[in-house]
Amino acid sequence: MKASANVLKALLRTKVKLPYLLYLPEGRRGGAKRKSPLLLFLHGAGERGNDLEQVKVHGPPKLIEKEGREFPFIVVAPQCPADDWWKPEPLVALLDDLMGRHAVDPERVYVTGLSMGGYGTWALAGTCPERLAAVVPICGPFAWLRFKQLGRLPVWCFHGAMDEAVPVSESIRMVRFLRAAGGNARFTVYPDAGHDAWTETYANAELYAWLLKQRRDRR
Repeated sequence: MKASANVLKALLRTKVKLPYLLYLPEGRRGGAKRKSPLLLFLHGAGERGNDLEQVKVHGPPKLIEKEGREFPFIVVAPQCPADDWWKPEPLVALLDDLMGRHAVDPERVYVTGLSMGGYGTWALAGTCPERLAAVVPICGPFAWLRFKQLGRLPVWCFHGAMDEAVPVSESIRMVRFLRAAGGNARFTVYPDAGHDAWTETYANAELYAWLLKQRRDRR
């Protein structure tokens, strides 16, 4: 059944500069304090602006709003301003705010994004890998990182082999650099897919099962 308006909420906090959509798992909607994993979703360049309806076009927000999909995560989907790119600092501020307002399991904070959001996922992982349990960048452009700093952070990267917007070589370079630095990178290439590597990825139940198995490495 379709998700109700009370499930996917639009929020703008004074301490956080990014407006965002918030989804709470079924067991949390009555105000339960049991800690839940958190999934941060970063949209692509086409969904930038000041209309949160745009954020529901792809990914988990689409599955929740359009298909009534239930998730075991708190799902947070901010919107990037028009003519801007994802930057780690406001995303870290958003995570800080959310963890102060909701019962988030700090050992299970996950980040995923598509295209420009794939770049944002890499960038956030490079900024605060110690706070994350796993990241899932999808068809994102290459991002210069201190790859050794990511340590053994679990990464599952996706890309379409026929992508003309962001060539698959961008993800190949990221995965090679990460693995060369001793990182933990899983890589899936869809041989017949173009830039849309996200629809199949986010429809795959295996992705969410894999995420839930990952916990923050405190070493």
